[in-house]
Amino acid sequence: MTPQTSVETALPAVPLTVEGSSVLHQMMRFRRPAWRSLSAAARTEILEEAAGALGEMERAVEGRDPALSAADLTGPTAPAVRQSAVYSLLGHKGDLLFLHFRRTFEDLSRAQADLARLRLSDYLEPASSYLSVIELGLYESTAKVYGELAARGVEPHSPEWKRQIEEVLDRQRSAMAPRLFPRIPDARYLCFYPMDRRRGETANWYTESMADRQRMMHEHGLVGRRYAGEVRQIISGSIGFDDWEWGVDLFAEDPLVFKKLIYEMRFDRVSAVYALFGTFYVGVRARATDLGAILG
Repeated sequence: MTPQTSVETALPAVPLTVEGSSVLHQMMRFRRPAWRSLSAAARTEILEEAAGALGEMERAVEGRDPALSAADLTGPTAPAVRQSAVYSLLGHKGDLLFLHFRRTFEDLSRAQADLARLRLSDYLEPASSYLSVIELGLYESTAKVYGELAARGVEPHSPEWKRQIEEVLDRQRSAMAPRLFPRIPDARYLCFYPMDRRRGETANWYTESMADRQRMMHEHGLVGRRYAGEVRQIISGSIGFDDWEWGVDLFAEDPLVFKKLIYEMRFDRVSAVYALFGTFYVGVRARATDLGAILG
């Protein structure tokens, strides 16, 4: 660990972040005995209603937020701020996972209500859920702007400080809009898990200096970049929203890449010393029109 300089100790310890889509994971169990008691005609009617509604939710609806530039709202990387996807879960932790990307929590509430209004919801029981917001950490930009402001003698949290910080955040929001408001990747497999950074015992992430955290996160990111062509990763922040600090969604065509990536990351210092992992959920993408086959 490198010693902290007087400049470092005087600066805020919290790295800057920019936030995008609101995210809700809903893990459901399917009430098969009750479903089997229905007539074939009733099951068909319920599935047709669900396929129509969920089919609409699957289609990405592009945002038209005036805060985003025109370039961010056109082309293949335009932000999709309203979209849902369904996954057939493997194992005992649930049967279906509904993933919702929306602009706001109010939009997530409407998506949750739309799902609850379906007759199919009478045969679904919540197993778990996770609420978060897509987040990008700006360690490099933070170190740069904090250093520049300190060199100019600008007092932390003063009006001038806040103005300069907001200018940096505005530039980053514009540049990273496609990553902040992404479409749900059209990959066959999903791996979702929540995680924390360790605090207590002999290692505490939150007492490390900004410089040390930046260095470790850079090394951590190098592992992920080696898998860039095989897996898509979307990180969401959940501090103050749910029981863990971050949610991680991995999307891939081959589920083995989840094992390889996460195992390799275990050996860098960020994961080996500071990472705590929650429950893992792995599912297969299920189109709305596939529900009948999945639910039998």
